[in-house]
Amino acid sequence: MTEASYASYGTPAGTLYICGFGETVTYIGFEKTFTRERITPLIENVIEQLNEYFNRERKHFTIPFEVGGSELQKNVCSALMKIPYGETRTYKDIAESAGNPKAIRAVATAIGKNPVSLVIPCHRVIGSDGKMRGYAGGIPFKEYLLELES
Repeated sequence: MTEASYASYGTPAGTLYICGFGETVTYIGFEKTFTRERITPLIENVIEQLNEYFNRERKHFTIPFEVGGSELQKNVCSALMKIPYGETRTYKDIAESAGNPKAIRAVATAIGKNPVSLVIPCHRVIGSDGKMRGYAGGIPFKEYLLELES
């Protein structure tokens, strides 16, 4: 029987919530979607990798995850995965990379639906003017992550 797993993870900037099913992470984000924790080897692996990331010992995650959604959502997630650690891109850059150069607002909406924060590094996307724009965990969390990676 495939097991579901859930955990809270405290970071220096706030709490992340992790959900998985079987051997795949389905959610890392800022909204609590469970009532009690259930730690499995998958969750232990995620926590270990997050610890390494926050200790500046890891730049790339090897967490198995699943992204659903539209073709645009999948293309946006693929484009986000190509942003190198410590670098940023604009929403326009991501729209171009995802094959929809004029769909900047739709791309921003797709970024906002990222189901696996940090693993899919949506925090590395900023406005064309260099300013921070929306982030599900809040702008201070986004600024913290960019500072951590600098």
